[in-house]
Amino acid sequence: MSRERLVIGTRGSRLARIQSEFVVDRLRQANLDLEVELQVIKTKGDRLLETALSKIGDKGLFTEEIEQQMLAGEIDLAVHSLKDLPTELPAGLKLAAITAREDPADVLVCKISKNGKNNKNGCKLAELPAGARVLSGSLRRKAQILHRRGDLEVVDIRGNIDTRLRKLDKGDAEAMLMAAAGLRRAGLAERITERFEPMEFLPGVGQGALAIEIRSDDEETARLVAILEDAETRSTTTAERSMLARLEGGCQVPVGGFGWLEGEQLFLKGMVSDLAGSKLIKAQSSGSVDRAAELGVEVAEKLIAMGGREILDDILSKG
Repeated sequence: MSRERLVIGTRGSRLARIQSEFVVDRLRQANLDLEVELQVIKTKGDRLLETALSKIGDKGLFTEEIEQQMLAGEIDLAVHSLKDLPTELPAGLKLAAITAREDPADVLVCKISKNGKNNKNGCKLAELPAGARVLSGSLRRKAQILHRRGDLEVVDIRGNIDTRLRKLDKGDAEAMLMAAAGLRRAGLAERITERFEPMEFLPGVGQGALAIEIRSDDEETARLVAILEDAETRSTTTAERSMLARLEGGCQVPVGGFGWLEGEQLFLKGMVSDLAGSKLIKAQSSGSVDRAAELGVEVAEKLIAMGGREILDDILSKG
């Protein structure tokens, strides 16, 4: 029997709703009679907005409550930012589709001046004055910026996109580090003042892609969401997530990774850094697309051999 109604779980931020509405539109286009309902679910990461992500613990920070409702049968599927989805899913759930990736890069956003224009005195990383304050909620971004510009002060920030932009414009920081994908999806691409090449400034694992999570035994929902699957993004992010799983990393440690295709070859570059960005190591491997998961482990093992495990263990031991 064909399903006529789907309940989709989503976080309540404007960006989360935009991402979920994108999925809703795609599903309705393919199934004109399908009734789709969005159900907003507040997660632990949404409630604890005054605490740095690295201090909360990242296992299911933005997904656990949503997954609980899915396992209970209260929702049929969830739309996540793939970078928020832990590499190990709860029993009974599966990653049914990964969407085509939006721009995976990290970007610099400079504050709006009183005349309503971007601050032209500091729109590029190289132009920021020594000692300038830069906002970021990511240890990975912080480490890579400090590796390039150790004379800057990187200050933690939390909140949704609109909240963070407002804090930047009204505060004493010069700039902020953000994901290009979120700004583009939210219609705020004009705020980007510098884009960092993802092969050099490594993004978060899965950054830019959306994950569609369902119950493992729900074959009808799996059939409906199959149209959302993008094979290239599945391959590249599988390699990235495999690397992250082997490193046992998350938002508590500065780990980045980026996979890309060149013809039939899959390339993966990964990085591990200390918090100050002074010990930053990178490794890269390539192989056939059907070896994506193995490639991730291979890059992780290279990073471990280069001292990555000692760096991560030292960070975690200091809490």
